[in-house]
Amino acid sequence: MKKIAVFIMPLLFFFVAAANAHGPVRQKAEEDITINAPAEKVWSLIKNYDDMSWLPAIKSTTADNGNNKGSIRVLTLKDGGTITEELKKYDDKKRSYAYKITEMSTLKTITHSGAEEKVPVFPVDNYAASIELEAKGDITVVAWKAGYYRAYMNNNPPEEMNEEAANSAVTAILKSGLANLKTLAEK
Repeated sequence: MKKIAVFIMPLLFFFVAAANAHGPVRQKAEEDITINAPAEKVWSLIKNYDDMSWLPAIKSTTADNGNNKGSIRVLTLKDGGTITEELKKYDDKKRSYAYKITEMSTLKTITHSGAEEKVPVFPVDNYAASIELEAKGDITVVAWKAGYYRAYMNNNPPEEMNEEAANSAVTAILKSGLANLKTLAEK
């Protein structure tokens, strides 16, 4: 019986320690908006993967292969940072596309837990998103969905790269983008 206890105690300790470790958890954000304009008009504003002029935070956009799967676009932000994204899926007929962030510039460097850490311009990691339109007569519902992790992938993230920072940044982008799209489409 003692032999079993000697074996089980370290194993139990290992499982308790593993359960208490808290790495990042995949986050999700979804925003949608109803726009008083036909889907064709709304789609014409966002359908070109190399044009993000409808998103307020973007200064300019370049893409290497248009609306073709695998196209790489670089978003230059108004504050000077850059985000590189890859087009994963594009469907003109269904008025939808999906993309993934592949690279970001650094906003700043901080010291956290004795190490220098680069804070990205968008505090997320492994970010993937999709935009789709649904026609409802003369109105359009636009849904923008994103899945991501916080930017800091280790335990005990700094404030600039924790879940709250990631969720706030993603929600702000989705909401501001959709609100501006509504304004542009309803003109």
